[in-house]
Amino acid sequence: MSQAVVVAIGVAADGRREVLVFEVGETESQPFWTSFLRSLKARGLGGVKLVISDAHTGLISAIGIVFAGAALQRCRVHFMRNVLSNVPRASGPMVASIIRTIFAQPDTEHVFAQFHEVVRMLTRSYPKIADMLEDAKDDILAFCGFPQQHWRQIWSTNPLERVNKEVKRRTDRHLRRHPSSRRAGRAMAVRAALLRQRTTATCSRERCRTRPQAPTPPTAPTT
Repeated sequence: MSQAVVVAIGVAADGRREVLVFEVGETESQPFWTSFLRSLKARGLGGVKLVISDAHTGLISAIGIVFAGAALQRCRVHFMRNVLSNVPRASGPMVASIIRTIFAQPDTEHVFAQFHEVVRMLTRSYPKIADMLEDAKDDILAFCGFPQQHWRQIWSTNPLERVNKEVKRRTDRHLRRHPSSRRAGRAMAVRAALLRQRTTATCSRERCRTRPQAPTPPTAPTT
């Protein structure tokens, strides 16, 4: 039976990320997500201001139940994938480049101004994409309500994708050795991946070093 490994990463008020918890489940329905998010609250997570996720309907419903009042940031990367699935392949790079200009602006005022300009530009040739942008406006621009220095941390779930890749790599390796222990293998892989994530990499053009990440109560789970 197929199972899902669900991981939550928190972004603290100072912008640092921390892996919060993982869960292995047989479904990703709204009840599953509600239980998962409630487990975070039971572990002491509070003061959640923003949740970053894709447009999974079960998850969105659970967020409204468990973290009522928290804003929802729709992952810009997942949104872009949805957009590109609705345009001819040859036009994809151009459309993607136009939409990315929204996120390249220096402040909130310019972000919203560029958003409206992009919608205007796309309305004539790609009206469906313009409509998708308008419908998703509040969700894909929710990051603007938070400090600008944190924008890159909170406008997508990319940090979580890296954890997911590590989970898959370690799980596949374990299952090749122990094909009958699927659930245990997934759990072991997740634990190994989370251990690895406890170190924050600090890189510059000249050097790359690591330092242990100090525990800070996170306030914005990314799922």
